[in-house]
Amino acid sequence: MKQLEGDRVHLAADEARALSETSLQRIGYDAEEARIIAAHVLDAALCGYEYSGLPKILNVAEHRRLRQPRRAMRALRETPVSAMFDGGNNVGMVSMYHAAQSAIAKAGEHGFAIVGVNNSWVSGRGAHYVEMIADAGLIGLHTVSSTRHVAPPGGAAATFGTNPIACAFPTEGEAFVIDMGTSAFMSTDLLFRQRRGELLPAGVAIDADGNPTRDPARALEGAILPFGGYKGFALALMMQGFGVLAGSGSDIEKSYGYLVIAIKPDLLMSLEDYRRDMSATLAEIKATPRLPGVAEIRLPSERAFAERARNRREGIVIDRHIYEALNALPQGRLPEKT
Repeated sequence: MKQLEGDRVHLAADEARALSETSLQRIGYDAEEARIIAAHVLDAALCGYEYSGLPKILNVAEHRRLRQPRRAMRALRETPVSAMFDGGNNVGMVSMYHAAQSAIAKAGEHGFAIVGVNNSWVSGRGAHYVEMIADAGLIGLHTVSSTRHVAPPGGAAATFGTNPIACAFPTEGEAFVIDMGTSAFMSTDLLFRQRRGELLPAGVAIDADGNPTRDPARALEGAILPFGGYKGFALALMMQGFGVLAGSGSDIEKSYGYLVIAIKPDLLMSLEDYRRDMSATLAEIKATPRLPGVAEIRLPSERAFAERARNRREGIVIDRHIYEALNALPQGRLPEKT
């Protein structure tokens, strides 16, 4: 660890992983759970998403559902190509990891799989799961209906979640990954801004009285807005529909519903042909004639993957207060799984 100027701390990747695993075990997670969660948040940090990186551990530690009774994740309904899981009130980064593994196994054997998870919370970046699926030679789709942070256009209260969608496609190189929320600002980033005492961008949130606000605390009392007005709202409702299919109505809070779909390309063409054609499609788009002053046509996740490659070598930088808060987490014990 190296102290930088101001309130920033530099950590090598191995140091960040060790800090993450130690912090998670301190609040009660066993070694395997800590490994899964730490791998998730470290990958986010390496990709340049600081707010979804190590600060996410503090979000988990402070979450109201952390100390509530939990039980082992279990299948409520299962077929060779599907499964509906009760997440047992376990953190989503663990339950969704196992759901993605289930989808990979089922699709690898049968060509297609759809897996739903409810009764879970804080699932992290959808890109993490769909990249796992694409790395297994499958096409991955992941949707989320999440806790109520977002108001519909014209609404004065939060009635649905930031409801992200993520997709990944195998290519001849790295997976092509798209991961986006349907809200104008993500709730994880909002909590990060609040933790650091920073303002929100203008036009992304309202307070409890429906007035525009840049104060994260007031936004938490009010609501985030959809991106793109009614188009973002429509996409959010699409994710909500998939969330209902994943059993969001059976969740403790009637909101969390996670869906994973994995598709084996050779249902329609060979994996080799798919990789070749997808790579050629992306290359053609990258070769689009550029406007003056534009250095390159950048595809989704290109920046993140380039940062990940560099940060694996050079390490990451995090807020000193986040570093200190992780080290200061009190020793805890989670409720035993039943």
